[in-house]
Amino acid sequence: MSIDNTELASQIIKQTKSDVGVVHFFNHIAVMEFEEGKHIDLTSSRPILNSIIDYFGDTKPFGLIANRVNSYSVSVLEIKDFRQELPNLSAYGIICYNQAGKMNAKIESSICEWSDICFDNLYDGLDTVYNRVKKRLQISSN
Repeated sequence: MSIDNTELASQIIKQTKSDVGVVHFFNHIAVMEFEEGKHIDLTSSRPILNSIIDYFGDTKPFGLIANRVNSYSVSVLEIKDFRQELPNLSAYGIICYNQAGKMNAKIESSICEWSDICFDNLYDGLDTVYNRVKKRLQISSN
């Protein structure tokens, strides 16, 4: 379910759209929803990465959620490069709506530094990612 179709839509602070999808910004979380059939790599996602960097800067801890409402491919070999582009990324999650999405999330999880990144619904994903960011915010303020 797209975040636009939930009661959370009223809490979205900013949205940016590019050729590959849209990013919904909250205080400490960005939710990405990519378009059907797109291939996500550093080149195609540059506008989205730039909007995330513009919004959160390079020091404010934040979380990122891929809400997989559509089917698309990700260049898994570039996941570490994505991570280097976002040094203050504190938590990551993937919302999966089918078995294929869960299998892809497991592959991504094996490459990125976080475990337990796959969630069955948007609310669980947002809650978990936000709590992980909150822990990072507490650590960085001490």
